Amino acid sequence: MARTPIVGGNWKMFLDLAGAVQLATDVRHRLGSVRGVEVVVFPPFPFLKSVADRLAESAIGVGGQDLSSETSGAFTGAVAGPMLRSVGCSHVLVGHSERRSVFGDSDEMVARKLAAALAAGLKPVLCIGENLQERQKGETFSVVTRQLRSALAPYAGKTDALADLVLAYEPVWAIGTGLTATPEQAQEVHAHIRQEIADLLGKSFAAALRIQYGGSVKASSAPGLMQQPDIDGMLVGGASLKAEEFAQIVKFRQAN
Repeated sequence: MARTPIVGGNWKMFLDLAGAVQLATDVRHRLGSVRGVEVVVFPPFPFLKSVADRLAESAIGVGGQDLSSETSGAFTGAVAGPMLRSVGCSHVLVGHSERRSVFGDSDEMVARKLAAALAAGLKPVLCIGENLQERQKGETFSVVTRQLRSALAPYAGKTDALADLVLAYEPVWAIGTGLTATPEQAQEVHAHIRQEIADLLGKSFAAALRIQYGGSVKASSAPGLMQQPDIDGMLVGGASLKAEEFAQIVKFRQAN
């Protein structure tokens, strides 16, 4: 089944307002009228409205890096899904590895945030992946299976609610380290994820689901990763802060 690739740029906690608007301007200019690839950028919260305005009427979507599991209320410092929608977001990251490892988001919290994203009408990018210790102990498959089932088991038989879901496999040991899983390593895990989704939510849903790879993706590694049958895009960190390299990643087909 043909799946439209999706490339996301996670700007994390970098830039200032002027830098974010300039980066959005440069990315828009360099991508032009790119076709056949969905593109989303994830700026820090304070810059979302300005970036969304700058990318208005382009093909580039804007998403939040996280959201609260609550819709509204006395939750100082939190950002709710409807707030993200109101400033122009179409997407949101859920369960990013840094939210899990640095901020302590449990599997249960990630499941609640996924539900909140869907309730707000946002397109969730659900992130899963193992850390270095888990990888070394041979626990990769069990970790990603646990994370998947915790978040997605409630939707068995109700996959219409997940029509806009994207998964992102992030081997935590390859984030911010300069290490990248080989295309073969990444494909092995992506294939496992797709089979788990088939078992949980059905073969047709699994066949249509897009699964990104995220982990120190660079322009040089993108084409090899995207040649793998179960890799449907990339979630890009540091390289997304460089408009020229991010555009090269988006245009991975031209590098073949």
